Amino acid sequence: MKPTLPAIRATLTQLRTLDAVARLGGVGKAAAALHLAQPTVSTQLRELAAATDLQLFEPEGRGLRITADGERLWAAAREMFDVWRRFEEDQADVRGLRAGRLQVAAVTTTEYFLPELLGPFAQAYPGIDIELTVENRDAVVRRLREGVAELAVMMLPPTDLPLNRWPLMANPLVLVAPAGHPLAGRRSVPWSRLIAEPRLAREPGSGTRLATDQFLAHQGIDWQPRMALGSNEALKHAVAAGLGLAVLSRHTLGGDATGLVELKASGLPIRRHWQVVWRQDRRLSRAAQALLAAWRER
Repeated sequence: MKPTLPAIRATLTQLRTLDAVARLGGVGKAAAALHLAQPTVSTQLRELAAATDLQLFEPEGRGLRITADGERLWAAAREMFDVWRRFEEDQADVRGLRAGRLQVAAVTTTEYFLPELLGPFAQAYPGIDIELTVENRDAVVRRLREGVAELAVMMLPPTDLPLNRWPLMANPLVLVAPAGHPLAGRRSVPWSRLIAEPRLAREPGSGTRLATDQFLAHQGIDWQPRMALGSNEALKHAVAAGLGLAVLSRHTLGGDATGLVELKASGLPIRRHWQVVWRQDRRLSRAAQALLAAWRER
C-alpha cells in the first residue's frame, strides 16, 4: 500500500504574498505591490504559517525579517512559480502571440519614458498581459537573479550574472541647481567651485548614484552627498528648494523642469545608456522576443 502524501493546504495566493513580503521586507510595501489592504496581507501570512506550522517572519525594526524556515518555503514557492511560468510560456508559444504574459522589471527613473515605449507593443498585441514592475536597482537585480523578470531595463546591469545586453537609448546625467542659483548661466563652472555646494543624491544602490560616484572617482573629485533621498521627485523638489545640487537623468526633467537649471562643467553631462538585459541561461518567451524586435526596429 502506497503511503498517503500529506495534503498541501497552502494556497497560491498565500505563497505569492509570502514572496512579496520576503522580497520587499514588509507588509505595507507588499500590500501596495499586490494592490491589497495591509490587514489582508497579514491575514494571509498568518493562515500560511498555520497551514505549514512554521514561523515565517520575525520583527526587524519597522519591517520583517524572514526566518530560516521561511527561506526554505520561499525557495520552494519560487521553484513553483518558475515551473508555472515555463508552462505559461509554452502555452503562449502554442497560441502564438494571441495570448500570454510578459514580465518586465525596470529601475525607477525609467517611469518617465518606458510606458511610452511599451504602448505600441501593447496595442499591437492586446492578448499579451504586460506586468511592468518599477523598483530601485537592487530590487531589479534581485528579480533578474531569481528569474522573476524576463527583461529588465536599467543603466548599470550587474556583472555577476550571465546577461545579454542591448542599448535601448542614451541616458545623459546632468547636474542641476535651483533656478536663480549664482552659478546658473555660466559657460562652465570649475569643479572646485561646485564641490563647495552641498550635494544631494539618490539612495545608495541607485544606478544614478553609482554612475555619479564612478564618474567623480575617475575625475579624482571628492564630493560626498550631504543628503540622500529615495526618489527622483523628492530629489528635484529638494534641489528646487535650495538644499543643494544633484546629478539626475535628463529624462527625469522632461518638459517640467520648473525651478531647476542645468549647470555646465567639465565632463558633463555624464554619458550613459539605458540597457535592456535578459538572462543568457533562460529561454525568452515569444512575447519577450517580439518586444525586443519591436524596440530594435523603432
